[in-house]
Amino acid sequence: MPPLSSAPARATLDVGTRPLRIEEVLALAEGRALPRLAAGVRERMQRSYALVQDRLAQGDRIYGVTTGYGDSVRTDVPAEGSAELSLHLIRFHGCGTGRILEPLESAAVIAVRLCSLVAGYSGIEPAVAQRLCALLEHRILPAIPAEGSVGASGDLTPLSYLAAVLVGEREVLASAGLRPAAEALAEHGLAPLSLGPKGALALMNGTSVATALGVVAFARAERLARLASRITAVVSRAIGGNPEHFEEVVHQAKGHPGQVTVAQWIRDELRELGPAQPARLQDRYSVRCAPHVIGVLVDALEWSRRIIETELNGVSDNPLVDVEGGRIVHGGNFYGGHIGFVMDALKTAVANVADLLDRQLMLLCRPEESAGLPANLVGAPGDVRTYHGFKAMSISASALTAEALKLTMPASVFSRSTESHNQDKVPMATIASRDALRVCQLSEQVSAIVTLAACQAIELRGQAGQAGQAGETQPSAAPSGGEPRGSLHARVREVVPPLHEDRRMDHDIASVLRLLSSNALTPGVP
Repeated sequence: MPPLSSAPARATLDVGTRPLRIEEVLALAEGRALPRLAAGVRERMQRSYALVQDRLAQGDRIYGVTTGYGDSVRTDVPAEGSAELSLHLIRFHGCGTGRILEPLESAAVIAVRLCSLVAGYSGIEPAVAQRLCALLEHRILPAIPAEGSVGASGDLTPLSYLAAVLVGEREVLASAGLRPAAEALAEHGLAPLSLGPKGALALMNGTSVATALGVVAFARAERLARLASRITAVVSRAIGGNPEHFEEVVHQAKGHPGQVTVAQWIRDELRELGPAQPARLQDRYSVRCAPHVIGVLVDALEWSRRIIETELNGVSDNPLVDVEGGRIVHGGNFYGGHIGFVMDALKTAVANVADLLDRQLMLLCRPEESAGLPANLVGAPGDVRTYHGFKAMSISASALTAEALKLTMPASVFSRSTESHNQDKVPMATIASRDALRVCQLSEQVSAIVTLAACQAIELRGQAGQAGQAGETQPSAAPSGGEPRGSLHARVREVVPPLHEDRRMDHDIASVLRLLSSNALTPGVP
């Protein structure tokens, strides 16, 4: 009888035959899929590697192989010193600072760098691509500091931490913190690699960190768009909103695809909630115009996908090896301008959604705006004068929203001339990607707070309807009814109880964030 295994079987994903999509990179990064070099990849990479060796033997001058790096290109290096030069490139770039990338982010970096190298333009030995596959398979993930890249000459400093792991230096992530890379490699029977003449440069001189973080930010932004649409439907119902605002004819008349899609999502949610009588003809913009705000994000995701996927599958190092032409070509594909621009745009669209949700929370907390719900959504029975409900939660949401909005300043406009004026125009792409991730995090926290408030509000509205049937005085025009099982409300109530008496709510926020990160609140999102 075969041994039982608690780990689910992982799919195999061939790398090197076609461009990978964002979802496939995420599957590799999350460990749901294992990479496998497609047929022909090794031969393609070997031809590229052999051409570098041949040009080196012919005495050609090759940047980063027989010359110093950057402004030091004027320094000639003998061919026999190229391996030592490559190792020095890794070591002197070990100056990263800031937080260490999360396991998902570090694994995404490996996956994106692999996508670039298998194209066969980088002059690097096939063993490197095979080793990157092994790192993903065994979850040997480099400990990569987030800071220190200007996004051109690629992500030299953070990618040096990936290259260092391949040669058995620095650290990898572990459950108890960090552990030596050489120790982790040996545990899986992997010897440190000896990189060829262009090995370190091919690994480090690319946009893979900015792009990998962009992939993660994309997924989080996509999830947020779906959740914000669900929240809007619940908020609309809780305040006695007019469902006419989301009718198809309204949004088809404007025509933006994202706006049309979001309106459909909201209509679907409202349909699940059942019929209700609106309390007013027109709602505040944060409800009435929600498809227009969230729709911008949905449309931004559509066009940013094309750019992100082009970048992650593209060859982003220098120089490139033109095997067919039999030559080494020097250029600047390491420039991360496209990713920097996309991340600057995406974080703005995400922050606007956070701002929208923060305004919706204000509607819920004010009886004047909510068709008579209790102030601050206090749900305590009896004398409520000592209770404050969601008052502090609204303050926290405002603070989180303000921070997200502050971070929308474009990073890509802050070019700095650096490295002896060799890198005299740079895109700050990795900073833009880090900003986008932080804006996503802040916006998710806002969404968690407003999710809790919306669930509280829909319950209070349902209680109001039931009490009204018993003859008690209730808010005017307040629709009755609760949400069906399987709804946003029902899913949240599986992990967070209603707020009756005041209590700490940081654990409630964390519980909702866990649901969000597992896609439990966003059906239909990969």
